[in-house]
This record gives sequence, C-alpha cells and structure tokens, in this order.
Amino acid sequence: MSSSDIFIGETIGTAVLILMGGGVVAAVTLKRSKALNAGWTAIALGWGLAVLTGAYIAVGVSGAHLNPAVTVGLAIQGTTEWSDVPLYIASELLGAMIGATLVWLTYYGHFRDHLTDPQILAEARTGPEGLVEQDNAPSAGPVLGIFCTGPEIRNAVQNLMTETIATTVLVLSILTLGLTEGLGVSGTGVLIVALVVAGIGFSLGGPTGYAINPARDLGPRIVHALLPLPNKGGSDWGYAWVPVVGPLLGGALAGGIYQLAFA
Repeated sequence: MSSSDIFIGETIGTAVLILMGGGVVAAVTLKRSKALNAGWTAIALGWGLAVLTGAYIAVGVSGAHLNPAVTVGLAIQGTTEWSDVPLYIASELLGAMIGATLVWLTYYGHFRDHLTDPQILAEARTGPEGLVEQDNAPSAGPVLGIFCTGPEIRNAVQNLMTETIATTVLVLSILTLGLTEGLGVSGTGVLIVALVVAGIGFSLGGPTGYAINPARDLGPRIVHALLPLPNKGGSDWGYAWVPVVGPLLGGALAGGIYQLAFA
C-alpha cells in the first residue's frame, strides 16, 4: 500500500477510535450527560465498539493498525515493512489528537458546566472519599480520564507490567488471526479484535484503565494539555511514559511470541 493510504487510513481510523472511545468516557463522566454514571461496563463495551468502527473504516485502506503497539508487533511478525513503521506511528498519533479534539467539541458545553461546578471541583480536590489529597499526589483534575489513562494504585513497576501484559494479549490475538483460514481478511477478524478489546477492559483494565495503545494515551494527553479547559488540572506527565512504554513492550513481546510459537 502507498504512503498516502497509510496516512489517510490510520489518521481517520484512529481519530474515529478516539472520538468514540473518549466519547463514551465523557458520556459517563460529565455532568448533565444522559449517560452520567453508566459505569465501567459502558466504558469497556464503548471502547470495543470504538475499535470496531475505526477498524472497519481503515482496514481496507491501511490495514487498520490504529495502534503503534500493533504496528510494532506486525513489523516483528514480518507483515509490515519496518520502513513504514514511522509513518504508521505518526499517523496514529495525529489521528488520536484529532479524535480527542473532536470529543472536546462534541461535549463542549458539558465540559464547561462540569469544570465550573463547585461540587465537582471540591470532589477533585478532596477525592471521592472526602479526604484531602496528599502533597505528592498528582494534580490530575476532574476530566483527565476522558483523555488518557491513570492507575488506581500508583506503582510504576506494577502499572508497567499491567500495560505490557494486556497489550501482549491484544497484539497476539491480532497476529494469530491469520492462522484461521479466511478470518484475518474478513470483517469477522475486525469484530473479534473489538471483542478482545472489550474483554481486556473487563478483565485487565481495572488497575490502569488499559491504555494498550501509546497513541491512544499520548495524543489525547497532549490535547488535554493544550485545550483551553478551565480548572482542568495537570496532565500527569509523570505517569505518561507508562502507557507508552508498556504497550510498546507488549507489542514487541507478542511479535516475539508469534515468531517462536506460531511462525
């Protein structure tokens, strides 16, 4: 496929992925949303459907990686040329930033209401149990989770392992689609990947919010830092390396497992 195919498919597909994935988190989080407090089930299913939609849009154009970890895994497998990897990753990051910006535009009024609500701001300062945040706790603000992930227990080693393990499951499931005749090139393959993403959300997403995609986390985190959101708090850059490095390690590990066990 051509460079323009990669750029167009990955940018648009990833933008739709983040628009719908970030959108479901916004719907569950923001004040006066009809889906307010719908919970983790809605988020996990919503992200699965976001992957389904973005991948269906892009699969016939660029192959629908939509994730630098997937790109790395496919390059190690040998399906993707290493020379194409930088363009894939750059397009995925750009698409993620566009998608996060579209979430902000879609929920513009809700962001303003939420971020100027005294009760919401008080809860952000004290935490859900009413306890004042520790001095060394990150100033994340009340909407950062719409844009990117964060751990429930902040332990770099544990968080890195969680993201690595979860991404290995995702990428290995993608790499092995082709082992079932006809599955990897049919729409069924895209559906299976979407279900795997939802399953990861249910089973492995609790500790860190399951980034499992460096572009999905870094691109929207950059947008959060740049957007003129009142009272938005910090973007938690001290944690930002974990959902980048962990998924890349997971993608590489999945590629290595495939070469050892299935090639």
